[in-house]
Amino acid sequence: MLNLRLTRVLRRPLIRFSASPISNGVADASISTSSSENPVFNHGPVREGVSHREDDHHSGEFTQLGSGKSPPLNVSEAESGEIRNPSFNSFDEIDELTEEDDEENEESVDELAVLESFGKIPQSRKDVNSRFDVEEDESRHPLVREINRLIGLRSSWNSKHEGEMRNLLRSLKPSQVCAVLRSQDDERVALKFFYWSDRQWRYRHHPVVHYCMLEVLSKTKICQGARRVLVLMKRRGIHRTPKAFSLVMVSYSRAGQLREALKVLTLMQRAGVEPDLLICNTAIDVFVRANRLEKALRFLERMQVIGIVPDVVTYNCVIRGYSDLHRVDEAVELLEEMSSKGCVPDKVSYYTIMGFLCKEKRILEVRNLMEKMAKEHGLVPDQVTYNNLIHMLTKHGHADEALLFLKEAEGKGFRIDKVCYSAIVHALCQEGRMSEAKDLINEMLSKGHCPPDVVTYTTVVNGFCRLGEVDKAKKLLQVMHTHGYKPNTVSYTALLNGMCRTGKSLEAREMMNMSEEQWWSPNSITYSVLMHGFRREGKLSEACDVVREMVLKGFFPGPVEINLLLQSLCRDGKTHEARKFMEECLNKGCAINVVNFTTVIHGFCQKDEIDAALSVLDDMYLINKHADVFTYTTLVDALGKKGRIEEATELMKKMLHKGIDPTPVTYRTVIHRYCQMGKVDDLVAILEKMLLRQKCRTVYNQVIEKLCGLGKLEEADKVLGKVLRTASTSDAKTCYVLMEGYLKKGVPLSAYKVSCRMFNRDLIPDVKMCEKLSKRLVREGNVEEADQLMLRLVERGRISPLPSKQSMVS
Repeated sequence: MLNLRLTRVLRRPLIRFSASPISNGVADASISTSSSENPVFNHGPVREGVSHREDDHHSGEFTQLGSGKSPPLNVSEAESGEIRNPSFNSFDEIDELTEEDDEENEESVDELAVLESFGKIPQSRKDVNSRFDVEEDESRHPLVREINRLIGLRSSWNSKHEGEMRNLLRSLKPSQVCAVLRSQDDERVALKFFYWSDRQWRYRHHPVVHYCMLEVLSKTKICQGARRVLVLMKRRGIHRTPKAFSLVMVSYSRAGQLREALKVLTLMQRAGVEPDLLICNTAIDVFVRANRLEKALRFLERMQVIGIVPDVVTYNCVIRGYSDLHRVDEAVELLEEMSSKGCVPDKVSYYTIMGFLCKEKRILEVRNLMEKMAKEHGLVPDQVTYNNLIHMLTKHGHADEALLFLKEAEGKGFRIDKVCYSAIVHALCQEGRMSEAKDLINEMLSKGHCPPDVVTYTTVVNGFCRLGEVDKAKKLLQVMHTHGYKPNTVSYTALLNGMCRTGKSLEAREMMNMSEEQWWSPNSITYSVLMHGFRREGKLSEACDVVREMVLKGFFPGPVEINLLLQSLCRDGKTHEARKFMEECLNKGCAINVVNFTTVIHGFCQKDEIDAALSVLDDMYLINKHADVFTYTTLVDALGKKGRIEEATELMKKMLHKGIDPTPVTYRTVIHRYCQMGKVDDLVAILEKMLLRQKCRTVYNQVIEKLCGLGKLEEADKVLGKVLRTASTSDAKTCYVLMEGYLKKGVPLSAYKVSCRMFNRDLIPDVKMCEKLSKRLVREGNVEEADQLMLRLVERGRISPLPSKQSMVS
């Protein structure tokens, strides 16, 4: 009760301040203590328009976070920590944008329009971000380390922890807050801390903290979080420079949302921010990544017109765009023009083009570029140049060319490291040239300055295993021990994989059992390799045992691996064992999805155990796993095969009721089973319901053709009217199928009626089909119908009229 009264007393001045009139008109409707978006901290109504600038005028009420001025703290509040947030889960809350805060609500985007604002922004607003640069490193400061410790305990926060966190926040400087954000291993945690601290009473982030948060997020794919921070800066009245928008664009680009990245340019224009070289370079980079090189070139041309001079970064982005589109000649031409435009190319400019040439194995042109960069721009190829060339060549499997550059580099006195050697060894092993790979390793040993390491040896071990030469791989492991290198888990996993692929899974199992004696620990990949080896050999019981042991060791197989084993069990007729195994994996925490359940259901359906399959479907609902269209299609097919059409119909209705759209396979399955049982009326009824969910233009064509194939021509004739509604080419082919069926059955008159219905729908039958039908009609004595059929073809201009006094069928 005492704490509650104290809370009310402390809140009163804030409520009076929040209701005060606003003079400057700078909007900030989200003061953390009164934000309507954070009900945990809502202390009273707040009028719109309160800004952090006005807060600074009331020194007794609010301070910016990190200002170094700590207001007096009420002792009771500090000790109890219970004034706000009694649930202690607000750290994981992130403010959601309201509709009016979302600046991306326009569909049309003109990326070049942002350049129109160049030169129209007051000079005093330029280079604002230069004041926010933080150089000192505060990551080891005791306050920062304590904050990080408390953040690590956030899952078990209580009132004491949160009270301690609030007290520490009052003493942090901007550089220390930035250090806390940068020191988080998970950027999402940094974003949560950013929002949590922003919501605290009497605190407001310094502008530098917002820019630091954007820098942290620009290195991730958390683009929505970056956009929220950008919008929050607007709400806080913080001036946003081109750097802020550039960082958001980079985050969108990393996430692959290139269209959304370009929309940031429109936001920048509407915010009245003048573009600079940084934002232009970012935009051109996004254009290039989106394969919109022509747009990037227009943007480059436009930025030069308005006076923004491109630098080497700008041209390097365009060169990369040309190279990505295999327009290397234009990239070289731009490289030659850079000097005349006052921008000297750097090594990155050359490396970009060389990378494409290495991919295409155009070594002569690479050498010409190396000579050019040395003669014209004084960029002498160094060890970094050769390292890049070797890596680019080996990446695309050109081991011989990489070896030539290696010898050339060593001839010039450069000491190539083991990384480049290992890359060449890997390329040789990929091509199966194991003897050359071993010779290169011996060369590394003889030189002494770059001895092979575990990675190099493991590459060769894997190469031998890929060729099935497991014995040589084993000997190489012994050689590793001889040279003082201890094989690691990757080395043994590569060997086990080779053994399993050569049918030695039991031997591989024995080797893995001896892992503790050999001082290595199997990982999830090791167990997967062994499981797949047993599965391929048909030793399914051993494979299941491996999975069980894998789970006990804390490694969980994925749904794909589990499904492969389930398929093998079902294919072997061990469906009940498959179900038991799936349930066991589910109970132990493995990720079981709908595909795994469908596999087991299909296994039961293959053995005609429909009730067991339906029981598995019920189990899915009990654990909140939703069946998909493939699950339902499998069950409907099995029920139809057994003649249980009523149950199949109910299951289809249930599927449609759940909003699941039928696939073409579903349509074919339903049509086949219903036609097989002669349930045409039921089929038409269920097809009407299916068509409401997913259109299928040829569905009734399939029905007629299936009925004709089963010899049920009368039922097919009843559905013909639904086909003739569209009168398309596929409908004509369906009619031919029905006509052929009637002719084979010896009922040409019924085929003639089908042709008449086609003429009535302006669907002209094929002339050869009509001639064939006419002869059959005459043979059956239906001469008048034969004449009428040929006369209709004459009227439609498909055949020429015969001379008068000559019968149409003579």
